[in-house]
Amino acid sequence: MKKAALEYHSKLPAGKLSTEPTKSCRTQRDLSLAYTPGVAEPALAIAQDSANVYKYTNKGNLVGVISNGTAVLGLGDVGPAASKPVMEGKCVLFKRFAGLDAFDLEISSRDADQIIASVAALEPTFGAINLEDFSAPDCFYIEDQLRKKMDIPVFHDDQHGTAIISGAALLNALEVVGKKISEVKIVVNGAGAAGIRCAEHYIRLGASKKNLYLVDSKGVLNKERTNLSTQKKKFVRACVERTLDEVVVNADVFLGVSVKDVLTPEMLLTMAVNPIVFALANPDPEISYSLAQQTRRDILVATGRSDFPNQINNVLGFPFILRGALDVRATDITDNMKVAATKALAELAQRSVPQHVLKAYRLKRLSFGPDYIVPKPFDQRVLVEVSAAVAKAAITDGVAKIKITDKSYKNNLSKLANSLNKHYGYNI
Repeated sequence: MKKAALEYHSKLPAGKLSTEPTKSCRTQRDLSLAYTPGVAEPALAIAQDSANVYKYTNKGNLVGVISNGTAVLGLGDVGPAASKPVMEGKCVLFKRFAGLDAFDLEISSRDADQIIASVAALEPTFGAINLEDFSAPDCFYIEDQLRKKMDIPVFHDDQHGTAIISGAALLNALEVVGKKISEVKIVVNGAGAAGIRCAEHYIRLGASKKNLYLVDSKGVLNKERTNLSTQKKKFVRACVERTLDEVVVNADVFLGVSVKDVLTPEMLLTMAVNPIVFALANPDPEISYSLAQQTRRDILVATGRSDFPNQINNVLGFPFILRGALDVRATDITDNMKVAATKALAELAQRSVPQHVLKAYRLKRLSFGPDYIVPKPFDQRVLVEVSAAVAKAAITDGVAKIKITDKSYKNNLSKLANSLNKHYGYNI
């Protein structure tokens, strides 16, 4: 894999991105329209009315993927240059799954206020901003400030993507095992950006805050802890449990967004009947899929890996969330838009699986149950259902500058999905 990955990225042209003109540029007339003197006309039209930038440029279909490389998934603080292959990969996924143009910008700064000023100044260029791999607690501050300063959607995928996708998985897993979200005990191991936002999102979905326990590298967030960040203080509990092995006893749900092998078989055996385990550390989960299955037969397991059932993969979220937001020219990503995305994913997984999905994954059959609680990324219906749900929620919340009709929009999304699958070589 190491050799193949290096060869994949180094094959000329190096990297994974390029720019291609979308209009003809073959003749003198084409050139005069694309640049001088013709380009003056759209420039003047935009100067007269700034909204025209969406009519005459690619702003409405362009996402800025921005990072400083301080918390790259699975790699840690590798810096901005080393984060570039990851950010390019993110751009590829935007294009492949949602038809969105995206370009990466790596910022050589650790100063949160400097980063905020730099990104905010880019608003004329992009239709939306995808923040990526900024370390906590700065990531919270950076996103919050940019959302206040910018009139376009700002989305930190490390915070919200995992929450949205795992939220869909949680709703369906609970349905499979016959438990209510308002009653289950949930333990979240990892109190960084993803863990905190997952906990907040689960509450939006109906979980009880009194049944939520967050654990970081120093133990359970309880009232005896000092020097906690503002975000962690929201989840401090008055409880006797101090360690993960103590708090996981009788837990119905374990969510791991932390490090490998932290959940032992002994701990797993103390969980409630029909336990749900989301071990999302990558590439090595908090407990291996095979070990979890060997330890308990009544378990429902999800991981972040593609080689096991129930992959919790952020690619099920960010391309389609920003697709829907951009299509209605939303100014923000609201909590209701996140919930709408979660519920659309959960509902889709309960439908019958079409042939093109089975073919893509070389499966004979696939149906809703313990081994299928979230849709597959190559299911073209995800683009249609999630984007439409997000767009509708944006309109309902009053953050959309343009409105669409649900039926015609879904038809357009279906056409886009077909086009993307055909263009990128997948024969549906």
